[in-house]
Amino acid sequence: MAYDIHTDVKYPPLELVNVGQLADACPEKWWNQSLCRINDCVARVGVFEGEFHWHKHDREDEFFYVIEGQLLLDLEGRTVALAPRQGLLVPRGVMHRTRAPTRTVVLMIEAATVVPTGD
Repeated sequence: MAYDIHTDVKYPPLELVNVGQLADACPEKWWNQSLCRINDCVARVGVFEGEFHWHKHDREDEFFYVIEGQLLLDLEGRTVALAPRQGLLVPRGVMHRTRAPTRTVVLMIEAATVVPTGD
């Protein structure tokens, strides 16, 4: 599957961030966009349908928060299902894979140095 990942920061400080409008306008099956920088981190919105590859981040933690849909986070030995208004922190160094059985909108918060496809 092709991933459409945008790491450029779309919104500067004090500009309205319209996550819903961005997500609604997205026609892609696997897309994410960095929204804004928060100190040494970025907030990203993702629209997911399908599955991402197994990967890890050696130096950065990654937080996933579901806005709509269902996100499955596969970890070694278990899967965590996240519904809207639920989140999970994946610590650095942990192998993981995200899957979305249907179109899902996710907010992610992670260090600005993270490579979204893994180390």
